[in-house]
Amino acid sequence: MTAIESPCILVCSIDMKTGFCFGCGRTRDEISSWLTMTPETRRAVMAELPARLETVERRPRRETRRARMARERGLL
Repeated sequence: MTAIESPCILVCSIDMKTGFCFGCGRTRDEISSWLTMTPETRRAVMAELPARLETVERRPRRETRRARMARERGLL
């Protein structure tokens, strides 16, 4: 079995205004159907995520894994 790439950063909360997850930018439907999507469909969704994350109303209150890793990379 091969690993499925996922944008999940374990900050699972949906912005009620946009419908996007604060952590990864996916919709509820995309999250629930992620494992059954084709690799091409997943890549297409992932290409949209950075722009989506710019539209969420608020950022997560805790430091995400992605933010921590970026911060640590900057210290090296």
